[in-house]
Amino acid sequence: MMDTAKMVASLLLQIKAIKLSPASPFTWASGWKSPIYCDNRRILSFPEVRKTIRDEFVFRIREDYPDTELIAGVATGAIAHGVLVAEALGLPFVYVRPEAKAHGLGNQIEGFYTAGMKTVIVEDLISTGGSSLGALKALRESGLHVLGMLAIFTYGFEKAETNFTEAGCRIDTLSNYTSLLELAIQTGDISKDQLPMLTKWRKEPETFGSE
Repeated sequence: MMDTAKMVASLLLQIKAIKLSPASPFTWASGWKSPIYCDNRRILSFPEVRKTIRDEFVFRIREDYPDTELIAGVATGAIAHGVLVAEALGLPFVYVRPEAKAHGLGNQIEGFYTAGMKTVIVEDLISTGGSSLGALKALRESGLHVLGMLAIFTYGFEKAETNFTEAGCRIDTLSNYTSLLELAIQTGDISKDQLPMLTKWRKEPETFGSE
């Protein structure tokens, strides 16, 4: 039986939420060149995949964070996923902006909550972890007790893992880059000859494609 990480990776490949293009790398907003592009917003357009992702999140929260009182989604990619999870669990939901609004109430966290609520953060994608850790900081500064963070996919950058460890935040993901590559070799989406280059990218993403 396929494990969860490969099952989720398979679904993301099928709906083209993940695209692999070693020969013609994508350019991220940061300017990094990348042989992979992940757009988990596509999940929302596929009901069965959307339901599977929701159910996997719900299962892990019930197993690992049974005392959860609040679900927080990171804007914008994880808002819809967080709402689906909160609805399934019968819990309140808030979402966290990258920064406080410059008008109106000036909120960074949108929704109702009270200090001390045990909170699980839902995220769609972990790259360097910057935006995710920004949300963590905002929630903590608002008096919420963050139990951990769950994400759909992670590239597994060492920088991100270090940042989460230093922040004292547990992070768990439904799938990851390593499982994706293992699956992609099995399905023929990539060749074994391309594996060293794809592995190198994860270790040195800042300089990839600059040789």
